[in-house]
Amino acid sequence: MSEGELYRSAPIAMEKEWIDYNGHLNMAYYNVVFDRGGDEFLAELGFGPKYAAERKLTIYTAEVHICYVQEIHLDHLVTVTSQLIDFDGKRLHTYNEIIHVDGWVAATSEVLSLHVDMNGPKVVPFPDDVLPTLEFYKAAHAKLGMPERVGKSIGIKRK
Repeated sequence: MSEGELYRSAPIAMEKEWIDYNGHLNMAYYNVVFDRGGDEFLAELGFGPKYAAERKLTIYTAEVHICYVQEIHLDHLVTVTSQLIDFDGKRLHTYNEIIHVDGWVAATSEVLSLHVDMNGPKVVPFPDDVLPTLEFYKAAHAKLGMPERVGKSIGIKRK
């Protein structure tokens, strides 16, 4: 990834079992797609399977806010873009989009994740050696600006 560029996952194909009786991707499987693409981004940040196996440290999801923008169908191919919005000593705030190969946004996902010691499990600070990577991505992604959907709450707007 070059500076000021979103992380983009490998292409993800839809699976027949993911399609519901309405003929499009079932809402639960948007989470699966986000999880697959998000795991690639976590590995890029240094928190992949090797990190978990060797250090017994990992990332847990604490909160997710998904917006379903446009239907995905069985024949669609997508990628997941990821942006590190912020982090502190123990948490990551990321924003992801499912992007159809034709360029349109299918869904967005805002995620708050926790750094966890698997021996507890308990939330623990990030090790010092991972902080430079987080700082690099936070600075690089800050140049992209804040995505419009970040920080939105759910509610019925009254006139």
